[in-house]
Amino acid sequence: MENILITGANGLLGQKLVQLLAKDPAFNVIATGQGPSRLPDFKGRYFMMDITDPGQVLDVFRISRPRIVINTAAMTNVDQCEQERIDCWKINVDGVENLVQAAEEMGSFFLHLSTDFIFDGSHGPLDENAIPGPVNFYGESKLAAEKIVEKSKLPWAIARTVLVYGIAHDMSRSNIILWVKNSLEQQKPIKVVNDQWRTPTLAEDLAAGCYLIAQKKAEGIFHLSGKDLLTPYEMAVKTADYFGLDKSCMQKVDSTIFTQPAKRPPKTGFIIDKATKELGYQPHSFDEGIGIVARQVEAMQG
Repeated sequence: MENILITGANGLLGQKLVQLLAKDPAFNVIATGQGPSRLPDFKGRYFMMDITDPGQVLDVFRISRPRIVINTAAMTNVDQCEQERIDCWKINVDGVENLVQAAEEMGSFFLHLSTDFIFDGSHGPLDENAIPGPVNFYGESKLAAEKIVEKSKLPWAIARTVLVYGIAHDMSRSNIILWVKNSLEQQKPIKVVNDQWRTPTLAEDLAAGCYLIAQKKAEGIFHLSGKDLLTPYEMAVKTADYFGLDKSCMQKVDSTIFTQPAKRPPKTGFIIDKATKELGYQPHSFDEGIGIVARQVEAMQG
């Protein structure tokens, strides 16, 4: 049985990973997060760990002795990162440095989560060899973290992903599906952009991809996302159709009408051939993803 440590375990991906890995007798899951555990039904060990505190990180690693580390902890609110750059860098870059140093002491396999926002969005979808060029501070911080991982003395993997959606057990995060569903049910007019392209990723699929990397200790960079290249407007249309909602409240707009602190890359999305071939990664379609999310919401509201 191998000790596998997950950072950011209270987050959407963290929750799904803990759930998935805890079912596998080959792994002993150690969950960590910034505050108290918000994990439902998790019987394993949980440590409160602030990744920006190197001493604390080292203590947790020395107690838990992980063979594998999956780092999902990050500041991911793109506009917040733009406005709170010092905090963003502290978490997304210095935090990774702390984790890498502790992992080096243990000789752990290190899997780090990254993002399509390291690219400028001039074209897509992109494979693992595409040249990064971030257009916002969040992207810069995530690219800097990738470089720390690549230069480490560890066996490492980087899993980049795109627009993750899904349901956390405490419903703490909204996503495009819930936002569209709730707005249209209340007949609230919504504006949805039609000039950005992404391959939206179901949180369960991303967790499954990370699980495959951890199982195989597969090294290198992997693009893990959904397989459908869609604009947010197309995602909204599919959501409305799935729930049989009236689309007349939905307005197609281009992104220039929104004033956001951080610039967004217009076109990303991933080519996932490498992950499919080398890992056996098989994500759901976006239509299937809507169904999965819908059933989870129903079960929670049961």
